[in-house]
Amino acid sequence: MLTMSQINEIREAFELGKKISQIAREFEVDEKTVRKYLKQQDFSPGIPVAEERDSKLDPYKPQIQEWLDGDSNVWYKQRHTAQRVYDRLKAECPGFDLSYPTVQRFVKAYKAKAQRAQVFQELVWHPGEAQVDFGEADFYERGELIRKKYLTVSFPHSNRGFYQVFGGETGECVCQGLQDIFSYIGGVPRVLVFDNATGVGRRVGDEIREAQLFQQMRAHYGFLVRFCNPNAGHEKGNVENMVGTVRRNQFVPIPAYDSVEDYNRGLLCETADSERLHYKKNRPVAELFEEDMRALKPLPVYRFNVCRFLYVTADSYGKVRLDAHHFYSTCPEFGGTEVLVGIRAHTIEIYDEGGLLLTTHRRRFGGDRTDTLDYRTTLATLTKSLGSWKNSGVREMIPESLREKMDTLCREDLRQTVRTLSQLSRSYSFETAVQALEEGFRMSRTGYCDAAVLAARMLNYGLDTLPEQGPDLAPYDQLLKVGV
Repeated sequence: MLTMSQINEIREAFELGKKISQIAREFEVDEKTVRKYLKQQDFSPGIPVAEERDSKLDPYKPQIQEWLDGDSNVWYKQRHTAQRVYDRLKAECPGFDLSYPTVQRFVKAYKAKAQRAQVFQELVWHPGEAQVDFGEADFYERGELIRKKYLTVSFPHSNRGFYQVFGGETGECVCQGLQDIFSYIGGVPRVLVFDNATGVGRRVGDEIREAQLFQQMRAHYGFLVRFCNPNAGHEKGNVENMVGTVRRNQFVPIPAYDSVEDYNRGLLCETADSERLHYKKNRPVAELFEEDMRALKPLPVYRFNVCRFLYVTADSYGKVRLDAHHFYSTCPEFGGTEVLVGIRAHTIEIYDEGGLLLTTHRRRFGGDRTDTLDYRTTLATLTKSLGSWKNSGVREMIPESLREKMDTLCREDLRQTVRTLSQLSRSYSFETAVQALEEGFRMSRTGYCDAAVLAARMLNYGLDTLPEQGPDLAPYDQLLKVGV
């Protein structure tokens, strides 16, 4: 193929009167080539198109394409690599003897072409619409390094975001996080867009399945909900970007806290988002979020009770198992019976048959077995089986000074003291009951009535508070004397 410079020289030579045969000899080309370029009238540049060449891989390309196309609904970490395609061709296709680079070039080009074919439509988000997703980060909780989840709610119109930390991605965590964010901003988004894998529901084909607690909350707050299609993260790209931004900025270095509830309240007050400009609109995020705020629905009159209640059969020790791996103590006398359990985002509540709250446990998450015990719930049973006092968990919970005094009591006095501790714990807290009993031993007044008076004084006034002066009764004394 001749260059444009050669073609121009051939045409100029012909214009100067040279014959075609002479031009062909000078340029060492065939006369037909000379005639071709002399007759050509259009030299406009054309669209460059890659020329398809035959390849020894052609008989195997349909099989390779079938394998790669089948990966579209497979987790990205388990998709075909070029090496795996090459190995399968050698194992499954008789006579295959091509090199690995040949396969690798085709796989790379085919994947790149498929990636270019995946195009997204830019969506328009209106004020008052929000997206919801979970992220994952490490935290120091009471000195222990724990990997936890954080709920992120973003407003794509303004690019403002809020986030709350939880132990898991359960429906209770989602509902609690949404409620706390709604309460802080003073309104309810009109539309919430969820990932298909959150704990509140999912899309299965054209059917939407929502968790019962989330359905109740949605009716309570009156917002609309939309679930993304599977493998369609671009439908909520704003919140996915914010999840990464929060982890890289807000959670570096690793945060440390004692109470996750207190930490979450502090997170709501973060203003880093509102101080920057919107990446596309070039307006302050705070200014755009004001438009979001004006579009919110008002908060309902009553606060929603984010709690899922269910009956669970306790084992022979009176423990209930939740989330497959986590055991929580009730009362030993509940062994083998159904117990009412309240499941919240951060706590597990145990109720008696009358709906009275017996104890509250911190909720546990993760795949390892845990046993959460509250020995205070065993006090009533302990009064009936004093032989286990020396090995009881209650004995380990009380201060050493009180423990030593109770160890010296006779059986009947010990029974009365444990019964007093049990009765006081129901009326007051376990800690107050223990303090009242300690003070009672110091004053040699360990009966229930005396201990109850001490507990009431501790709780309401304090033991060191002097009695109030009260009214002066001297005039009444004088009046009575005169009357007599």
